[in-house]
Amino acid sequence: MIARQIVIHEDLAATAHGIAARLVTSIADAIAARGVAHVVLTGGSLGIATLAAVAENPARVSVDWSKVHFWWGDERFVPADSADRNAGQAEVLFAALDQLGLDRETVHAMGSTDQYDCAEDAAAAYTALLAQEAPEGAASPAFDVLMLGMGPDSHVASLFPNHTRSAELGAIAIHDSPKPPPHRVSLTMGTINSAREVWLLVAGAEKAPALAAAQHEVNEAAVPASAVQGTQATRWLVDRAAATLL
Repeated sequence: MIARQIVIHEDLAATAHGIAARLVTSIADAIAARGVAHVVLTGGSLGIATLAAVAENPARVSVDWSKVHFWWGDERFVPADSADRNAGQAEVLFAALDQLGLDRETVHAMGSTDQYDCAEDAAAAYTALLAQEAPEGAASPAFDVLMLGMGPDSHVASLFPNHTRSAELGAIAIHDSPKPPPHRVSLTMGTINSAREVWLLVAGAEKAPALAAAQHEVNEAAVPASAVQGTQATRWLVDRAAATLL
């Protein structure tokens, strides 16, 4: 049976620190069980606050970070040095882990406009990289933890309502994102749902209606977050403001 859990924290800061503690433990457990950990990161205010909290968490020193692969659920297809890029915002974590054995070769950023002519090429390259690190016969690693933010419209990664394309695997190009910038690269819903555990990170009163809607009927087209499900567990890690309509 797949575990489904909602954990409510007091505010964004408390949520970030709670997720960070949970993540460090989950990574250590994955390494102990399988010798490697595969983690998918997310941007957004809570996602980046969580990475900063991991960088400060005292238990981080107990993890062999050389055995951790970091991936991204989505990325804006913009120049590599753009402030819009999730990968750049995550430097707060990676710089801290450099001192603890992090191998930058296992930090798998999605491609930028400096590297690829179009988002399709960046998505194809990421799809190939996922397959390269996957077990034989699989399209991607079995991610130990895949973290997602959720927008007020219930989008996850860059899968907006009516844009989910769940039949595909790997990464896809997005050109008509309702939220700027319009050009993005995103994991597909099918790839997201191949993760062992999916964590949805949600903070803010503006997210309350979408959070409530996602807890009821599964409707991937209208409420993408409702269709997210890990193979072993799905955890909603939220603050009190976002949980007001539950």
